Amino acid sequence: MIHRFFLVYVLALSSTSFGADPFTIMQGRDALAPKQPQACIASNGSVHVAFGVGDQVYHCSIGDEGNSDPQAAFKIPNMSLGMRRGPRIAHTGSAITVTAIGGAIGKGRDGDVLAYRSLDNGKSWLGPAKVNDVEASAREGLHAMAVSETGTLWCVWLDLREKGTQLFASKSTDHGATWSKNRLVYRSPDGSICECCHPSIVVSNKSLHVLFRNSLKGNRDMYLVSSHDDGESFGDAVRLGQIPWQLNACPMDGGMLAMDQNQLLSTVWRRDRNVIGSTAKPNLEVLLGPGEQPWITSSDDGFYSVWTSKREGDLFLLKPASQDPDRISGSASFAVVVGASSPIPKVYAFWEKRSDQGIAIVGQRIK
Repeated sequence: MIHRFFLVYVLALSSTSFGADPFTIMQGRDALAPKQPQACIASNGSVHVAFGVGDQVYHCSIGDEGNSDPQAAFKIPNMSLGMRRGPRIAHTGSAITVTAIGGAIGKGRDGDVLAYRSLDNGKSWLGPAKVNDVEASAREGLHAMAVSETGTLWCVWLDLREKGTQLFASKSTDHGATWSKNRLVYRSPDGSICECCHPSIVVSNKSLHVLFRNSLKGNRDMYLVSSHDDGESFGDAVRLGQIPWQLNACPMDGGMLAMDQNQLLSTVWRRDRNVIGSTAKPNLEVLLGPGEQPWITSSDDGFYSVWTSKREGDLFLLKPASQDPDRISGSASFAVVVGASSPIPKVYAFWEKRSDQGIAIVGQRIK
């Protein structure tokens, strides 16, 4: 049984209205089209956005007193960009760290996770530092990054250092300048996890939780694996959802997870034509609605989720304690939502929007 009332349990007790109208960060077409926005919120409340334009990574900041113009930060040769491939961004408290995957040859034949850091709020960038310690093992181009309350960064990616796709991770305690020996997070007993779905990660103190799509016995289901000893060991991977999804292909849709102030984990992901929400408990799920490419974040009042009706379609937002999503845009794709709790609660959504003028990176303050 799918429990729709589960929303009231996992989310919070009050709803909020939109905070502002959508705004365009950058627009271009063809080789100059901006793609794959990602965002984070610093402890001072500033919002930082990264995205790709060809081989160039761009950065801009958004604050209560105004937004900075997007600036080219650094170049990643043959950067993996599209279908949730692209830069990832985090703020450690004293630095902005951005990771992206690229290689000398490109087109899936090589690829490393490369990290850059800025100590002056995006004016200049230091790097690159290579995250994966086996050359070209990140050539699938899919990864995720998160930061703990103390500023420790964790990066996780689909790894091809051996036959089959595995899940590896590494951490940095110096804003991304150096990275630890790589650690195996999960190896499928069937030889490979899902080859083209991005992983996601959330970190709190010495605990880290990784969401990924597995490939087991013909099923492409979402699994959650956790470590509670700072990545020294990982527990058993737990399948999420009640119904397995038999699929002899990769849906290229990895889902997302978030953690609230009470350390409650919530996830959103796609099964068949629907978006599902669930906690870490394997047999509890809620149908959010038809669609794909979901993302989730948390703020002081609960969890916020976004997804699109199809790969490029209507963009929906589900706010805390609501069972009915709001449509906030059309012609949207690859949306993300980012939130922060006290001392400065806020929520922003970002997405790609296509029109006759090309592709635009659009943002909207939700809370």
